[in-house]
Amino acid sequence: MKLTVVIVSYNTKELTLGCIDSVFKHSSGLDVELVIVDNASTDGSTQALRGLKTDKLKLIENTKNLGFAKGVNQGIKVSSGEHVLLLNSDCKLKQGALNQLIDFAQKSPDAGVVGAKLLNPEGDTQSSCYFFPGILRAAKRYFGGANEMDKYCPKGSGATKVEAVVFAAAIITSVALTRVGLLDERYFMYFEDLEFCKRVWKSGLKVYYLPSAEVVHYHGASGRDIADSTNQWRRLIPSSKIYHGVLKHNLIFAIMWLGQKWEKLLKKGE
Repeated sequence: MKLTVVIVSYNTKELTLGCIDSVFKHSSGLDVELVIVDNASTDGSTQALRGLKTDKLKLIENTKNLGFAKGVNQGIKVSSGEHVLLLNSDCKLKQGALNQLIDFAQKSPDAGVVGAKLLNPEGDTQSSCYFFPGILRAAKRYFGGANEMDKYCPKGSGATKVEAVVFAAAIITSVALTRVGLLDERYFMYFEDLEFCKRVWKSGLKVYYLPSAEVVHYHGASGRDIADSTNQWRRLIPSSKIYHGVLKHNLIFAIMWLGQKWEKLLKKGE
């Protein structure tokens, strides 16, 4: 069974090279191809990638930054693997991660997306699962005592069904590619993983979190824009409006703003 690993790169040369190295290091005995989509990096990434001597790597060089969803879709379209692993350039696979992900995908016909366990460089676990956000959950987050708006990490050592996973290290299975299709290219960055996972559930498939497959994630490095750090907020808000709709986005934003003010008042009163 062939697996395609799609990595979208933007000005993360050293991280990308480290990510690629981890794939080759931990794919011994597996049929794995790499597709690197470079979004017009200016840090020498493409020159370094062209210098890699392997027939298992395909390089797509964009002339401008097309964003994450479009970059992923470019990679999927030229992939020849049965399943596709989306892997952020700021990730490094740990021993056995690929085997665990492939084995679970092969043995789970209802799996549409399988997310790996993300670790900080220090070794502690990153929260990488979502509940689908909404108005009621935003209200519960601040006024109802239930937090279903923030990312979380499921307990237990076995595979767990979740609503959505972060796409930093996640397999999209062949059946999901057939039933659900590609990522929604309206999203430049953020919310594309939530939207895709929602379509996976609607298609009758499931989203799983697999803690036995471990991946080190240098969180935020692949999405950092050195030239303008405010770009992340500029991309987050439009993506939220696409996902929720403008009215629902504004209602959720208002609830969260009021909730944060309320929390500050409570702390002052203690």
